[in-house]
Formats: sequence, structure tokens, C-alpha cells
Amino acid sequence: MSKLATIVGSSADMLELRDLIKAIGPSHSTVLITGASGTGKELVAQAIHDCSLRKSGPFVPINCGAIPKDLLESELFGHRKGAFTGAITDRKGRFQLAHGGTLFLDEIGDMPAELQVKLLRVLQERCIDPVGSVNSVPIDVRVLAATHQNIQKLIDCGRFREDLYYRLNVIPIETKSLADRRQDIPELFATFASQLAEIPQSPIRLTEKSMNLFMKYHWPGNVRELFNLINRFTALYAGQQVDLRNVPSSLIPPGIKELMVSELGQNTTVVNNVAHLGRPSPASEEDALSSVTADESVLESFNHVQGVIAMAQGGIDFPEEGLQLKARMLDIERGLIKEALSRAEGNVSKTARLLSVQRTTLIEKINKFGLSAG
Repeated sequence: MSKLATIVGSSADMLELRDLIKAIGPSHSTVLITGASGTGKELVAQAIHDCSLRKSGPFVPINCGAIPKDLLESELFGHRKGAFTGAITDRKGRFQLAHGGTLFLDEIGDMPAELQVKLLRVLQERCIDPVGSVNSVPIDVRVLAATHQNIQKLIDCGRFREDLYYRLNVIPIETKSLADRRQDIPELFATFASQLAEIPQSPIRLTEKSMNLFMKYHWPGNVRELFNLINRFTALYAGQQVDLRNVPSSLIPPGIKELMVSELGQNTTVVNNVAHLGRPSPASEEDALSSVTADESVLESFNHVQGVIAMAQGGIDFPEEGLQLKARMLDIERGLIKEALSRAEGNVSKTARLLSVQRTTLIEKINKFGLSAG
């Protein structure tokens, strides 16, 4: 399958992106791809390569921020035997490996200043100097670069060469954040769920309310975060319809949990996280709401918490002088952790299970609130 076909979405931004890739593919021009982490910059680079006249040649990626500074030059340009300690043989760099094809320089904003100078020369003269060599080597490579950083700010603070920026930015492409194209989420979900489903299981599905939460979430990790979450749910609920209200709290991103509190109500969330542990999940929304009423006794010891919940439900008068919401929410969290610690007799691992949170997260909160785990 062409990489262009794997760029999923029917929004105006995605239609425009695919048209742009098809238009610039046959060109030999350098391309600079910008966008937040997780928006698919490497996928765009691969699609450009697949639409180019070089598609039969190699596509060679390198992450400029993942390779130590003292090794990056050798990785890019290669080295000759004896050039430095450990160079026991000649070695081709990524530029030579990409000869006749495309080199993708990911996270170009992290490239050290001294290498930026050498890269600029390579782009201008189309030849490289392997480390330890006295002769230049001609190369036939199309360069695509990408970064999640604001290059203009890097230039302003002296961390990126302006002349290199203009050499790379012949054709600029911006990959949009998932929050800017939320209408693509259902299509992305269906595509990833199908990709991740293992025969004979059918792809996972979301309930309508859960999909609504996905549509409202801001997705700081973008498409990568969405893919990883679908991967997680596929492993746990293969072939099933997923209702986020029945998923352990620790498996749901914090931002979606906050939406669940506002969309489904604080009381429902508290009870689902504490009262339903170790029992089958409610089959429907009506069952969930009835179980909330039936299990209120579980929370009897949360006196302060009960007061706040009752206030939110209109059970007691809202104070005329108002209240500080953030402080009250912290009080609720502290009260829940304190009670769970008591029930677990100070056992942190058991407390974490009761509250459906990671053990390390719980320890941080225990320290934050000055509670005792012993």
C-alpha cells in the first residue's frame, strides 16, 4: 500500500495535504515538514518519497536528536578506517546509503551548530566529506527535513542557522494537530482498530458517549497518542465495544478522565472507580446509574467528600460567599486517598489498585498531600 493511502482523514486539511504531497512528489526540491510531535511527519515524508521519481530508491530516515553529538557526523557522512578510535573499517553514512533516493532528517532543529554548517555545504555542493577522508564523495539525494520546534525562535536565539533554514524551507508543509481536525477521529479510530485487530477478532468499537469524549479531548500526543490508546484497548478488549466508564481509571488519559467527570458527573466517576472494583461492569447507562444509588454506602466514611457531592447535586445550599473549586477538588482527592490508605492498612500497592491509579502516581500524591503510607 502506498504511504499516501495511509494518511487518513477526510477533513479539508487532510485533503489539501494529500493533494500537496502528490503535487510536490515528482519534484527534486527540498521539503521542510513542521508540526507537533505525533502528527505524522515521517509518514508525510515517506508519502512524498512514494510519489517521487525516486520511489524505487531507498528511503533513509535519521533522527538528529536521538544520536549523540559526537557520533552524528559519522552517521550522516560516514567515516574512513582509522579516522578515530573504533573506526576499524570504512563505513558509509546515511547520505551515501540514500544515494538515488531520499534522506529524511527528522528533528533537524536538534542538529548541533557545527554540523549545520556542513549540512549547508552538502545541500549547496551535493557532495560529502566522510570523517577522515581527504576526498569528497558526490551524492544524489533528495533531502526532506522535519521538526516539531519553532525554527524561527531557534534562529532568533542563535541555535539554528538562518541560511540553512532557507535552504531547507524550499517547500514548507505543516502537519496539523489532531485537535485541529477532530472530525477525522472516527475515521482514524476505525482504521487503526482494523489494523490492530488480530484474526479472528473483529476490530474494537466505542460506545457513542465514549466517542463523544474522544471528539472533545484535546489529544496532546496527537495521532500517535490516539493510535497507542487504540492499541491498548485492543489488547484488553479485543473484539468488544469499549465503554470508557467501565475501563480502569489508570488506563484512561487524565484529560479524558476530566471530561468524564464533567460529562458524566463527579458522583458517578467516584463510585465507578471505587465501588465497582472486582465486579462486572454495568451493561448499560441505566444499570450504571442504579448501581451508583445502591453503592452509596461504600462512600459513607468520606464525610467531607459527601458534603461536596451533595452540594453539587443540590442536596445542601451553596454557600453565599462562594467557594474555591480547585481547593475543594484537592480536598476531595486527599480524602479519597486517605480513606483508601486506611482500608488498605497503609499498603500502597493495594491502595493504588483501589483507586485505579499507577503506584508511582499514588506515591507522588501521598507526598503532595503529606499523608502517611505506614
